[in-house]
Amino acid sequence: MGKGNHGHSHHDHGELKGRNLGIAILLNVGITVAQVIGGIVSGSLALLSDAMHNFSDVLALIISWFASKLSSRRQTAKQTFGYKRAEILAALFNAISLVVIAFFLLKEAVQRISEPQDIESGLVMILGGLSILLNGLSVLLVKKDAKNNINMKSAYLHLLSDMVSSVAVVLGGLAMYLWEIPWIDSVLSIAIALYLVYSSWALVKESIRILMQFAPIDINMDEIHEKVKELAEVENMHHVHIWQLDDKQINFEAHISFRNDLALSEVNNVLDRLEHMLHDEFEISHVTLQPELNGFCEDESVVRQERKHIH
Repeated sequence: MGKGNHGHSHHDHGELKGRNLGIAILLNVGITVAQVIGGIVSGSLALLSDAMHNFSDVLALIISWFASKLSSRRQTAKQTFGYKRAEILAALFNAISLVVIAFFLLKEAVQRISEPQDIESGLVMILGGLSILLNGLSVLLVKKDAKNNINMKSAYLHLLSDMVSSVAVVLGGLAMYLWEIPWIDSVLSIAIALYLVYSSWALVKESIRILMQFAPIDINMDEIHEKVKELAEVENMHHVHIWQLDDKQINFEAHISFRNDLALSEVNNVLDRLEHMLHDEFEISHVTLQPELNGFCEDESVVRQERKHIH
């Protein structure tokens, strides 16, 4: 019954997001190529490992870019929600990949503490500095979009982790050059790995919450119920479902019991007021309300417990 007509167009924002991701992809391809060449020339395993890390970022950015394009496709009769959750899937994949990278970094760092390796400090510092510069530029390109989009946030974390890794590589190279302490590279790698796990885990949990259709954390069901019952015409609200389609659109559906048998025009007026209240006070963008006369449903629990049928 509710029309859910509070949506907003993000078409121009989507184009900007895609363009910025495209530039970031090209910059990271450049970093990867430079580090592979530098690693081969210098014989530095550290540089080649960092190049592989950058290559994984390129793949993550391509996934984010593709998901961004896919999510903007129109809904059809077969895909009535469109591809809105493509970006959530991309965010989950990218966040999990960061955690996996972190564990590989930890494993390698622990091995290097017992078996320290020589580092070609001069070339490492030069290419590390280049990586900081280009990754820093990439971070700036996607930082604004990362605040409002979970997919872009996962891409941002990949880029930020690379920039922090490059800072560690440069510091490690400098420490080797000045004081010849080979274990510093491993210590910095462990710190980076722990940072990756810490920064990625929240994104993993948020993505899973959306995919599992849990209610948003900041939505208070009891508060909504009390607000709904403030309308004189309404007896109660029950059989409520609230979930996120993506990281922006919150969907809400419920049965609304009326105290009296009202004319359809009056019912529509009440539902319209409810819809605007849910949008303005709780930022719920799509509302579906089923009106009924009080007592129509036998079970009027706010959240209905589905019962399994045994045959």
